[in-house]
Amino acid sequence: MEKFAVLQLSGCAGCEVSLLNADAWVDKYQLVYMPLVISASGVPEVDILLVSGGVRTDEDLHNLKRSVKKANKVVAVGTCAISGGVTNLGNREEVRNFFMNQSEQRDLPRLLADCRPIADFVKVERYLPGCPPTPELFMAVLFDPPDFKAGNSVCVECNRKKDKTMKPKRLSGHLHGNVQPGICLINQGFLCIGTSTRGGCGALCTNPGQPCVGCRGPSNAFIEKESDAWFASIKKVFSKMTEIPEPEIDSALRSAQMAMFLYQFIDYAGDNPNVPSKKEIL
Repeated sequence: MEKFAVLQLSGCAGCEVSLLNADAWVDKYQLVYMPLVISASGVPEVDILLVSGGVRTDEDLHNLKRSVKKANKVVAVGTCAISGGVTNLGNREEVRNFFMNQSEQRDLPRLLADCRPIADFVKVERYLPGCPPTPELFMAVLFDPPDFKAGNSVCVECNRKKDKTMKPKRLSGHLHGNVQPGICLINQGFLCIGTSTRGGCGALCTNPGQPCVGCRGPSNAFIEKESDAWFASIKKVFSKMTEIPEPEIDSALRSAQMAMFLYQFIDYAGDNPNVPSKKEIL
């Protein structure tokens, strides 16, 4: 059975959904990589590599160049992979001129230099952090039930219990090792930052055994404080509950795997002109 993989660059995942809606390939090909449904560290050796999405970032370019080396055949799938897609039209002068010269003037947007939060441009009344927010949080922001109260932190909502007799000497690594049920993940050596992360999610990750990575942002205790305050707090927790050297904790907190969510804590620091107040964040 031939193996194939799907490399997703910047796009909407519509091509992947279309592939999954077909089933004729199931008995003839083995799908070994597609981030939408199959997690892996990278594209393995395959017979065919389907590439969807356009090259929008340096990471896209890196992943593309690295992945094609593993494939016997490379297939550009969909408009984005073939021509850059709809977003690329805004960067093509001939297309812009065509639209601008119509009797009813139309314009195509140019891509900005970077992606900015909406509070940089408009007034925001409420903030609903999470990646994604849970359905319960969506309902809370829509209906504002009087009895809804989010936990102070993920740690408060987690059902796992701390064990003072367990003091690991090294980190277990990201998603490595066997997770013991019912015992705090920090006691097991996992880099979990639920003690400093905003509650309200019901500890959706930590209860089944996935360390908290901070997608809900900082708890109220760290809003409007200096950006290093949460780093210091997390390291203090680990110094009390483990025997792991502080440099190892500090290095892990500043690693690439934590960057997506953990560094957003800085966005709530007091030196940010758009930092929301505690009452504005659900």
